[in-house]
Amino acid sequence: MLLCSLTLTLIWLVVSGLECDMKEVCLGTPGLTGERGEKGEPGERGPPGPPAYADEELQRTLLEISHQILQTMSVLSLQGSMLAVGKKVFFTGGQSVNFEAIRESCARAGGRIAAPRSPEENEAIASIVRKHNTYAYLGLAEGPTAGEFHYLDGTPVNYTNWYPGQPGGRGKEKCVEMYTDGQWNDKNCLQYRLAICEF
Repeated sequence: MLLCSLTLTLIWLVVSGLECDMKEVCLGTPGLTGERGEKGEPGERGPPGPPAYADEELQRTLLEISHQILQTMSVLSLQGSMLAVGKKVFFTGGQSVNFEAIRESCARAGGRIAAPRSPEENEAIASIVRKHNTYAYLGLAEGPTAGEFHYLDGTPVNYTNWYPGQPGGRGKEKCVEMYTDGQWNDKNCLQYRLAICEF
């Protein structure tokens, strides 16, 4: 009698599309999704990995990258396209475009338009300007008050090197250009000037 009951149960399970294994666990069509349970306690912290300096392959890769960067910087310095002053690096690709195009290209490269904040930085930018024998825009703009200039991030200018009598645009010349001698002049922003970025 018991054997007959078991046989009928197995036949019913097979006919209904359910599968059973020998442990009497049956799998059928999935049921409705239940409510999400509470978040459990965090597990134990795993063992620490080796420190970065202990990874020889990583150290070799970093040394190669460092060497390539130094080589590239040396080549660019020799070409007069790049100069490092303090923590800043000034770079030009040699193209002349309007102010907004310079702002966009510098931002795309991860920098901003060169803006000297000291005599040393001004001289570095001026040496690039002399090398290319053309004027360059600086990362300065005139504010709402005529004749008052600020850096593009809105901070007040802490260093200037205006050409005598400048700025003289009286609100009509919103940008600043650098002459080949390193002195500044306010200028409209539509002229084509050398693009120099700082990083």
